[in-house]
Amino acid sequence: MENKRRQFMKLSSISALGLLGGSVFSANSETTFKDSAYLKSNSSLFNMSGYRAPKLEEVRIGFIGLGMRGPGAVQRMSMIEGVTIKGLCDLREESVMKSKDILMGTKHKPDLYFGSAYAWKEMVDRDDIDLIYILTPWDWHTPMAVYAMEAGKHVAVEVPAAKTLDEAWELVETSERTKKHCMMMENCCYDFFELLTLNMARQNYFGDIIHGEGAYIHNLLDLNFDKTNGYESMWRLEENASRNGNLYPTHGLGPVCQIMNINRGDQLDYLSSLSSADFNMQKLAKEKAMNDPFYSEYANRSFRGNMNTTMIKTKKGRSIMIQHDVSSDRPYSRIHMISGTKAFAQKWPTPGKIAVNDKWLGESEMKTIEKKYTPELVKKVGELAKKIGGHGGMDFIMDWRLIDCLRNGLPLDQDVYDAALWSSITPLSEKSVANRSNSIDIPDFTRGNWKTNTPVDIGLQGAGNTSVNYKSGAKSSQIGL
Repeated sequence: MENKRRQFMKLSSISALGLLGGSVFSANSETTFKDSAYLKSNSSLFNMSGYRAPKLEEVRIGFIGLGMRGPGAVQRMSMIEGVTIKGLCDLREESVMKSKDILMGTKHKPDLYFGSAYAWKEMVDRDDIDLIYILTPWDWHTPMAVYAMEAGKHVAVEVPAAKTLDEAWELVETSERTKKHCMMMENCCYDFFELLTLNMARQNYFGDIIHGEGAYIHNLLDLNFDKTNGYESMWRLEENASRNGNLYPTHGLGPVCQIMNINRGDQLDYLSSLSSADFNMQKLAKEKAMNDPFYSEYANRSFRGNMNTTMIKTKKGRSIMIQHDVSSDRPYSRIHMISGTKAFAQKWPTPGKIAVNDKWLGESEMKTIEKKYTPELVKKVGELAKKIGGHGGMDFIMDWRLIDCLRNGLPLDQDVYDAALWSSITPLSEKSVANRSNSIDIPDFTRGNWKTNTPVDIGLQGAGNTSVNYKSGAKSSQIGL
């Protein structure tokens, strides 16, 4: 029964791609979109970097995907003033009802959509929604985002925004043509130490940035094989059983790219990627198949290697190392390391720390650094974000910042070029791994505009006027206008 359900999900995903008319998508092969006259022209339709969309006094949101991350996003958004949650959508009715229950006692009275693989289209087609918030399995990210932009909606989409280069280009072309934001929700860009180091880099504390490192090292072995409490229709296990590369680069890459002004003063040039062998996944699949026929189809599959290491060179000569391992028995780490001509920063496995002249700063010196360089964004909502939660508060900072920018007509911290570029590392790393780690050129999704685009501004000039209502037991907190 469950195997039939997984097959249905696969077929539904493929069918959904066909709903997009002339758009071409393929998860497993290159298509002709990247060779179109549009791309050969080597010029953008409209530069979305720094784009200020018309202000939205009220941001009306529709959510698609209410499984693992969806309910948390609904709860966080419900507390932000100027937000109205208009729709909740998931394939499963029970998931929709759980998120509906989260909103009990609030002003939000969303319409509910469920029971069909295409129920989301009905919600997206409404004319009283401004933002579609996508938290579905990866296959659906680009089709839903493109459809939503074509329907006149801004898009916030979970990572990765695209699985293939063609999908990445489709996001860029659609965002430029419709002038709708497409933000990939890379929440790690809003973690506290990452924001601190970004602000320090903006003020030249590190000098010239030489090298950066990031990672997603997270033991998900048991969760990926969990058919009861794991991922819908085993979709994440399927990803690991059909692709070999860095499948999840953006958590480590995003913060480093912002610090290096990638897409806004520098650009990724080429990469080389190496994967180890798989020492754990097929072994576990065989063990499980001995006692449960559900896992039989995985027993002889070839899984991605435990550890992938991808090295990237930028146009201006900087280097980046990104690692990915979700199947080894080791502690969680995202690394986040920045090396400059004047100073050095590192977080994971230890708390964030700074070094100058080869020496780590002491506790009192770190407090001085934090006092001086903590950005206004964190000063505004940081403490409240820690109370509300979402990966320690960074999810709430991301959500609040998104809404505050939309309400004030400001550029978003992450645009469609970031979504496309950061996501493209996965298919490019697959190509490199399959070709003995040979270097692979990285597309310039800005088509040369990176040379003049301005760096991300995380200040609150012209913003910061979005209030928050938060209640915890008998206590309540509010940041106001």
